[in-house]
Amino acid sequence: QGQLVESGGGLVQAGGSLRLSCAASGHSFGMYGMAWFRQTPGAEREFVAAIARGGTEKRYGDPVKGRFTISRDVDKNMVYLQMNSLKPEDTAVYYCAADEAGRNWPSAFEYDYWGQGTQVSVSS
Repeated sequence: QGQLVESGGGLVQAGGSLRLSCAASGHSFGMYGMAWFRQTPGAEREFVAAIARGGTEKRYGDPVKGRFTISRDVDKNMVYLQMNSLKPEDTAVYYCAADEAGRNWPSAFEYDYWGQGTQVSVSS
């Protein structure tokens, strides 16, 4: 069974950077679409970024455009989220997700596998 494990979260000051990693195992996730979502208590899961199976089609949520970059390393079965110019409103639990169909949809309902999440906290 496929498994996704996130890492790289932590506490950072506003304006700082973090790089999240998602390690995929149990499947060859190279053919999957991969995405990052985030969630704060009491809120719905919010789309952050997604990358389709080919690695060239990327999509970003409006709040993070120009600041975050999603990438993948197919050989290592890894997906990354580089987060720059962080803001306090970026504080959330960040989740990695995989779509068997290989797409980069912004809807959480399209994704088949989810990690446990990693906390990102941005102080002002």
